Amino acid sequence: MSFFSLLGAFFIGPLKLLFEVIYAVAYDVVGSPGVAIIFLSLAMNILVLPLYRRADAMQEKARDTEAALKRGVTHIKKTFSGNERMMMLQTYYRQNNYSPVNALKGSVSLLLEIPFFMAAYQFLSHLGLLSGVPFGPIADLSAPDGLLKIGSLTLNLLPILMTVINFVSAAIYLKGFPLKTKIQLYGMAVFFLFFLYASPSGLVFYWTLNNVFSLVKNIFYKIKDPGGVIALISEVCSAVCIILFAFAEMFGEPRYRNPIVLIVGIALLIPPVRYFIRSKIKMKKLGKEPRTNRRTFILASVFLTVFIGVLIPSAYVASSPQEFIDVSDFFHPLWYVAKSGFIAAGTFILWFGVFYWLASPRGKAVFEKVLTAFCFVAVVDYMFFGRQLGVVSSDLTYESDLFFEPIEWVVNIICVIVLCVLVPIALSKWGRVFGAVLLAGSLAVSVMAGVNVASTARSVSRLDSIDSEDFPRLTISKNGRNVVVVMLDRAMGEMFPYILSEKPELRETFDGFTYYSNVISYGGHTNMAAPALLGGYEYTPVEMNRRDTEKLVDKHDEALKVLPVLFSDAGYSVTVCDPPYAGYQWIPDISIYDDYPSIRKFITKGRFKSKADAESSKELLLRNFFCFSIMKSTPIPIELLLYDSGSYHSASDAESLPAQTCAGLSLASGSNQLFLDSYNVLTNLDSITHVTDDGNTFLFLGNETTHEPTLLKEPEYEVAAEVDNTLYDSTHQSRFSVDGKVLHVNTNLKMRLYHVNMAALLRLGEWFDFLREKGVYDNTRIIVISDHGYFARTSSELDFRKDSSRGDVDGSSYFPLMLVKDFDAHGFEVCDDFMTNADMPLIALGGVTEDPVNPFTGNPLTSDEKTAHEQFIMTYHEWSASSNNGNTFTPATWASVKDNIWDRDNWEFFDDEIVLKEHAFPKER
Repeated sequence: MSFFSLLGAFFIGPLKLLFEVIYAVAYDVVGSPGVAIIFLSLAMNILVLPLYRRADAMQEKARDTEAALKRGVTHIKKTFSGNERMMMLQTYYRQNNYSPVNALKGSVSLLLEIPFFMAAYQFLSHLGLLSGVPFGPIADLSAPDGLLKIGSLTLNLLPILMTVINFVSAAIYLKGFPLKTKIQLYGMAVFFLFFLYASPSGLVFYWTLNNVFSLVKNIFYKIKDPGGVIALISEVCSAVCIILFAFAEMFGEPRYRNPIVLIVGIALLIPPVRYFIRSKIKMKKLGKEPRTNRRTFILASVFLTVFIGVLIPSAYVASSPQEFIDVSDFFHPLWYVAKSGFIAAGTFILWFGVFYWLASPRGKAVFEKVLTAFCFVAVVDYMFFGRQLGVVSSDLTYESDLFFEPIEWVVNIICVIVLCVLVPIALSKWGRVFGAVLLAGSLAVSVMAGVNVASTARSVSRLDSIDSEDFPRLTISKNGRNVVVVMLDRAMGEMFPYILSEKPELRETFDGFTYYSNVISYGGHTNMAAPALLGGYEYTPVEMNRRDTEKLVDKHDEALKVLPVLFSDAGYSVTVCDPPYAGYQWIPDISIYDDYPSIRKFITKGRFKSKADAESSKELLLRNFFCFSIMKSTPIPIELLLYDSGSYHSASDAESLPAQTCAGLSLASGSNQLFLDSYNVLTNLDSITHVTDDGNTFLFLGNETTHEPTLLKEPEYEVAAEVDNTLYDSTHQSRFSVDGKVLHVNTNLKMRLYHVNMAALLRLGEWFDFLREKGVYDNTRIIVISDHGYFARTSSELDFRKDSSRGDVDGSSYFPLMLVKDFDAHGFEVCDDFMTNADMPLIALGGVTEDPVNPFTGNPLTSDEKTAHEQFIMTYHEWSASSNNGNTFTPATWASVKDNIWDRDNWEFFDDEIVLKEHAFPKER
């Protein structure tokens, strides 16, 4: 990222983004890259038509003024010389209210054409969707057309055709114009011929269509009633769009049911309605031109730039800065904020400013009112609506599809209508007050954005102490004993029987394992559930709350060190990879092990990402942060359209799209890069596993494959850019019913969760086969476990909405996966004993050290607490360490459970938010 790229984002970024969004929408509707170019050209020309019409009017006025003054100017130049001539000319111009700078208005259309051309050139020249795509006689839209062959000579026909059309259009338009203007336009036509001659045919095709539109426009200008012709054409196009939308199934094209098709159809009715009103209804003159207030426009533009371009992106980055960092290819997340800010400035200050400058006085007044109203709408929509949509991933997508309650729709639309009515009225009466409000608002959001930026900078600076050793290297002993703990973040224990039913061969792959079917964790998030998993019962939320003189982060890190230190003290070679949330940092702070030089530590997540994938992810985020901010600032109906399943109408092809968009339960495009960062670790475990002859080893590997819901290609459950599981899903519906219990996989999110759980176990199974091949499977104790499950409501037996007055408790969140294989174990078993993931340390240490003692507290490691009282689970969703990082967890609601999680009578729910520190809490109730 450089200053010049930010400068490009300011000048060309908004136009390029507009090109991409229009093209992506057109491509989604028509399904043809070539036809989408036609729609792109048509849409862009219609959108900028008012701009060019005002520019043409300004040019005509400037030419008329110059013609009227020409005789006087000529006389002065002949009569006077030197300074006297200059002074006389200045006086003459001043008397006639003319400035030589006005001569620039004669070149406005030409100046406007340059940035639009640059945006089109940057977008279409590198559009992957055009690669290898034929269109009509054009063999490849990403290469020169080569359509004209004369003997052995091959010429590109499109640039020549484009130039001919350009000359014809210019000849019609320039009739009666001065020679200077003719030279400009004809020279520009020749320039485009040479500049675009060897360019991709898709780009030349687009610019040729622009010239065709310009030709038609110039012909219309010569017609007696061009407005009527335009209204008629618009009306016909509107009818076509509405018919296509209404009868999409009849045409066999469900993609025509895209709501944008209907919106375009309705929008195209505006010109004919406007023409009818103007021509058929006698209207009184509206009197004098309305007053304009350029200061209001400027302040509104600045406010939107800071609010949308800087504050919203900085707020999301500051909430978890390291989540936006790739340790294998460092890129400071504040660049995302900077890029968004420059695009916003280019949009609201530069290009809105151009439209405002070219507008008539009445148009300027409308601009001011609309932009000011949007300031208030943006704040209200961001602050009060869409607050319960779930967690936003670092690729700016929600895990579930956006869903708004009907009441939220109604309230939102009412608020928007009220603001759009009242703000313009109030602005007309109290313009100065609004100016003061906008100025104060701009300063306020600037300060808040500054705080976010400073917070992000501090968080990222901590990475100086977070460094991994060389490339990950996992050591397994052939003749000694090995203990391996694999923590799959958010792996769901309840899904395993269904996975085993679909893939019965896993029984052989997981030979020697025991599946525990009656397990709980102590919370639905890592900071609540992982400490007990790694440190035992001294690190349940209740026990951590009791130690209320110590920081939560210190207790968390202490728990992460218990097993590595004990195994190291027992003479084991210890390796730790990706300790969960170490240092309460998204990128684990593995420096917590620096006091133990014998403990080898690595960060594996993202280590297997290619440079191309890393660059693609970075470029997508640089684009999408501004799109995300715009989406969060718009009314709910527009928000749904802009979100576009998380792709924000990106025109990237599926191969290069590092974010996955899904359609239903079986179809998806693109790849989830967050998933791949962890999944690729599992697929490469054999390459980083090194077998030694002697010694004992302990390995802890944290992995987030199961944390990132993703649709994969069945039945292999592998990554694919295009996923179509329709046939497999339809023929394997019974896989979600085992022994009379049903796994409710009836939403896209639930299907994606099932897929990543299946994929993780399949890839681990392949690693187990590798360990067998190397002769290190039998002498290895393996524990596959998760810190918690997920709020998915996939099991009716664990859905406690009726049992808890809050109605949002789901036992699936607290049912972690737990699979254990002991040394030399064989066969596959299922155990129904009541377990918690806090049992893991004792299982791992079995036979390694007698009567283990916590090296930090001096207390014996036992499981006595499991049977001494009910187990208490935190049932709230305040997971972020940015707000939950004191000495105790913030007040929460709780549940208790004992003996059997499948028996509802064994659960009790406490809906008051408290900081629970004592086991007697239920009895006191």
